[in-house]
Amino acid sequence: MAESAEAAENAETVDSTGNADPPPVRRTWSTLARAVLGTAAALLVSATGLFLGAVFLHVAPANPLSREYREQLDGLIYPEFEQNWKLFAPNPLQQNVAVDARVRTVSADGEPVVHDWVGLTAQDVAAIRGNPAPSHADQNLLRRAWDFYDGSHSAQDESPTTERGRLAEEYLKRIAVQRIGRGVAGRPVVAVELRVTTATITPPEWSGEAAPPAPKVRELPWWPVRDEDVRGLW
Repeated sequence: MAESAEAAENAETVDSTGNADPPPVRRTWSTLARAVLGTAAALLVSATGLFLGAVFLHVAPANPLSREYREQLDGLIYPEFEQNWKLFAPNPLQQNVAVDARVRTVSADGEPVVHDWVGLTAQDVAAIRGNPAPSHADQNLLRRAWDFYDGSHSAQDESPTTERGRLAEEYLKRIAVQRIGRGVAGRPVVAVELRVTTATITPPEWSGEAAPPAPKVRELPWWPVRDEDVRGLW
């Protein structure tokens, strides 16, 4: 009986050609591989936990911990992960905002030369229209940069109203210079100015709302452009 059972077992490992199948190989991880995978998993879980904790502290009511680390939290959240409720607001945004920029160079004889306005928002709209998968930068980079500036400056004299006002100015300036370029007509850009036109969207006739006011134009001050302002843009 034992010999018959052994013969039957051996027969199961022989294929139709008479060749024996190799025994299955059990895959094993080396100690080094297990250590690397374990470390990577621990780091991933820790980073995810820290990020979720930072987002919680950012959106939670002010507390001693969030006040102590406000600068670090803002540096992580803004501008890519900013939390707001405008999408779900009872009265969502009803305005079109167009941002234009122009630059100043210096001619060969030392005279300042102001160049034509360039439609930065128009560039984004052109890149989005007809594109089934427009980039996040084309949709939100300039728009959020302007929201950042508008929320940290006085509309009367363009003076900063928060500690992050200067950062908002640098952010807008770098976007404009990156779009236009470091030089125009062979001359380096020495200053940049932005113009923002805000137009209220015309309401539907059935709404009974009054006609929108005329578009508002807001010109920002000329900002100097230095080499350190454009470092890393190209």
